[in-house]
Amino acid sequence: MIPRGQAIGFWLAALALLAALALPLAGDAVLPVISRPPLLAAVVVAALLFALAPRSPALSAIFSIIASALGCAATLYLLADPGIAGEASWGYWLLVLATWLGAALTLTRLAALRATDRTSRTLQDLAIPVLFGAFLVYLWEVAVRGFGVPPVLMPAPTSTAQRFAASLPVLGEDFVQTVLRSVLAGYLIGCSAGFVVAIIAYRCDFLKRGLLPLGNFVSALPIVGIAPIMVMWFGFDWPSKAAVVAVMCFFPMLVNTLAGLAVAGPIERDLMRSYAAPPAQTLLKLHLPAALPFIFNALKINSTLALIGAIVAEFFGTPLHGIGFRISIEVARMSLDMVWAEIALAAVAGMAFYGIIALAERATTSWHPSYRS
Repeated sequence: MIPRGQAIGFWLAALALLAALALPLAGDAVLPVISRPPLLAAVVVAALLFALAPRSPALSAIFSIIASALGCAATLYLLADPGIAGEASWGYWLLVLATWLGAALTLTRLAALRATDRTSRTLQDLAIPVLFGAFLVYLWEVAVRGFGVPPVLMPAPTSTAQRFAASLPVLGEDFVQTVLRSVLAGYLIGCSAGFVVAIIAYRCDFLKRGLLPLGNFVSALPIVGIAPIMVMWFGFDWPSKAAVVAVMCFFPMLVNTLAGLAVAGPIERDLMRSYAAPPAQTLLKLHLPAALPFIFNALKINSTLALIGAIVAEFFGTPLHGIGFRISIEVARMSLDMVWAEIALAAVAGMAFYGIIALAERATTSWHPSYRS
């Protein structure tokens, strides 16, 4: 059953859609929605779906998703009218406001559903972030184009998507230079070194006490201070960026691995001693399995730090490829659509990198309480 507050919200969204039918969309030369039969039908159907959503939570979610999609499609279609783009009036913004309200309530309704099987739960977990992200992009599009924001200040998502599609060869070269060379090399070196040093430091108390304060010191160093030094040491190509990434990834892995190795309780350690297990076996069968959640936590943190470090390092000298290099060049040219295309490329690469590590964590630490049903 739909909560009373949500039902009232859906009715308000429906009334706002209907009220916007007769209001002006822009200047006097622009026809209102009521004079555009296809759009009129779409808005009326959306209002009816919001208002007459069934009491069943699942069916109401389906009705409201369709209604929100119709509202988004109608407002985006109106932006194709040159009289509305940059000159939108009360009627248009009321349509956007009603669509926003309906979409927000839809996501609330969808998040409140209780899936009864694994497939439904997986679909729900995927649908909520996808719909939320899509609606944020929609709001970005209608705000930028409706208010007539100059592209040099903030390009619309459609402009960024067009530039992205038109620049795939350049983006591919930048991806190879930054992600497949600088990020992966530095990530593997930094995480591996931090892991090995953590195991050694766990057995040597003086080393642990000496490294942890040093780790806090190095972690506080800004990237803009490390990057020029690494460029002077290792040159302008990708090894200098990989060195910056390795420095950034080393200490998060060191600190998290040390914390994970110490998490095994005294009962478990006493049990291994009662079995006369040697130190190597105790490490492999007790301390490392217990430390896996901490290790994967460091890997996930470093997956984002590595990309940020490589991009920032490319601002201080690089060959004619790379995400950071391209961003700095295109900003100087005031080509903001290409800048946002590079940002989108970095975001997709970062999410994919993080997702791969999260999947590996789920596969290897399914015994952990956080993954139990």
